[in-house]
Amino acid sequence: MKAIFDNVSYDCSKTVTKTYSTSFSLATKMLSKSIRQDIYNIYGFVRFADEIVDSFHDFDKKGLFQKFEQDLEHALKNRISLNPILNAFQHTFHHYNIDKSLVNSFMNSMRMDLHKSKYLTEEEYKAYIYGSADVVGLMCLKVFVNGDEDRYNELKDTAMSLGSAFQKVNFLRDLKADHDDLNRTYFPNTDLTKLDETSKLYIIKDIENDFAEGLEGIKKLPMEAKFGVFMAYRYYRQLLKKLKRTPALEIKNARIRVPNYKKIELLTRSYVKFQLNLL
Repeated sequence: MKAIFDNVSYDCSKTVTKTYSTSFSLATKMLSKSIRQDIYNIYGFVRFADEIVDSFHDFDKKGLFQKFEQDLEHALKNRISLNPILNAFQHTFHHYNIDKSLVNSFMNSMRMDLHKSKYLTEEEYKAYIYGSADVVGLMCLKVFVNGDEDRYNELKDTAMSLGSAFQKVNFLRDLKADHDDLNRTYFPNTDLTKLDETSKLYIIKDIENDFAEGLEGIKKLPMEAKFGVFMAYRYYRQLLKKLKRTPALEIKNARIRVPNYKKIELLTRSYVKFQLNLL
């Protein structure tokens, strides 16, 4: 029975989420059980695509990506794939009527990572952010509002702002790895070899603006999704605060992270704020 294979596929997506991101996994656990699996399904898909372009250096990344893209198209067209991650994703894609253009934009940004190393203009930077982060937020938003188009359109801009904030924090946190290991520079008009406090604070101010817009959307989310998304927001805000306190030279030379005990503390405090309606 296909239902058995589907359940195996869902378990794979959940395992991918738990293995690759403890913080995202923790936030996803705070979502209503009715939507939790679909967020695992989305994460598994985007995680695997990202891993191909970021991690498989000893293999033909271009060939692997092309095969993954072909399998994705087959999965979306035929509603099944022997790749369990894509099989799980196609279920969520069809169930919530996710716009194919969002998937295409995501894959386009991932494809750029195969060959593009610098984003020299604001236009290039924003296009990459849209495809790599904003559309992922929009796919999740489709799940959060249970496919309700009116509510989706109402919250679309704030979901994109939140996705942008998350991605930009990742860029700042992973500055050293992106520059040294992948030879990538995402922030335009910024010489990362000479990153100073002024440049760092300019980047952080931009992220803080995205967070402010994103929080307004969180307040309007359905109850099934609100606390889980708020938890992710709180985690990334904490990470940004830590980056703000960290000297620019240190950011260039080490990966800044929030320790696990702090994540649990954030969970507790976030739950209190949520229960007291202090968002």
